[in-house]
Amino acid sequence: MTTVKLMRAIRVAEFGGPSVLKLYSDIPAPSPGQKQVLIRIYACGVNPVETYIRSGSYARKPALPYTPGSDVSGVIEAVGDGVQFLQTGDRVFATATETGGYAEYAVASEDAVHRLPDSLDFCQGAAIGVPYFTAYRALFHKAHAKAGETALIHGASGGVGIAACQLARAFGLKVLGTAGTVEGMELVLKNGAHQAFNHRENDYVSKIKEATNGQGVNVIVEMLSNVNLDNDLQMLSYGGRVTIVGCRGPIEINPRDTMIKESSIIGVALFFATQEETAECAAALFAGMEAGWLRPVVGPKYPLEKASLAHEDIINSPGAAGKMVLMM
Repeated sequence: MTTVKLMRAIRVAEFGGPSVLKLYSDIPAPSPGQKQVLIRIYACGVNPVETYIRSGSYARKPALPYTPGSDVSGVIEAVGDGVQFLQTGDRVFATATETGGYAEYAVASEDAVHRLPDSLDFCQGAAIGVPYFTAYRALFHKAHAKAGETALIHGASGGVGIAACQLARAFGLKVLGTAGTVEGMELVLKNGAHQAFNHRENDYVSKIKEATNGQGVNVIVEMLSNVNLDNDLQMLSYGGRVTIVGCRGPIEINPRDTMIKESSIIGVALFFATQEETAECAAALFAGMEAGWLRPVVGPKYPLEKASLAHEDIINSPGAAGKMVLMM
């Protein structure tokens, strides 16, 4: 008779506020199937999208009950049939799981799991997934950013923002970043931005225009489009592109602003990445880890039992400072 290993995990039985995140200590640990691996999780990143899913306001709703979380890092505990490139004991990070990351163990498909170099710890590993893959998709797959162009990263002190700054800088762009606090602006400058601006200041738009000698920016990575999109369209250069990574509601814009510059507004959703795009992104990120420019910044850390507090803080904090992480 085989004994089933029990684990601690967060479960959501109904959509609602942060209090619906409940910790259980007697959940059976999952087993890997065909082309899947079981990961012993040490840290899991917290992403804003997880709060939208939990509240029930997101377009795609998981079947209840479910365990949130995708950005896990840890060690491979077991491998299923047909797994080719990973083995027990490998240090890894994942961009998606089948069973949920706010837990001590999770099953993930082999193609969503990537090796974690020894130079990065598990908290940094948990900060790679959604932020870096999203930043790469926004900059290169959607905006087709090129070396020599100017990129503006809005909300550059958060997980996706820092990833976008490091990527854009490494690929030869001029990088401008915005943040809401002095600490955030310092963080942005430390992570690849050439200049930082406070988006709480009334005249920050004209300051950014000045920084481009009146030319405008070629690419904008936008985390809060319901607040900034109208301003973004004023800041773009001719042929400029704004990529929508985050949004918390509607906004009124004048489409004429896109006509006079032939500019584009492009939505970004990591969910639609093809296997080829994901493989390309993983290769670029791994090169960055080896070269040393990809260095995730870990922000606030919470124990697993404080997951509901983490969900409150990620939405209500005055200014992001790195990637929020749950510790198992």
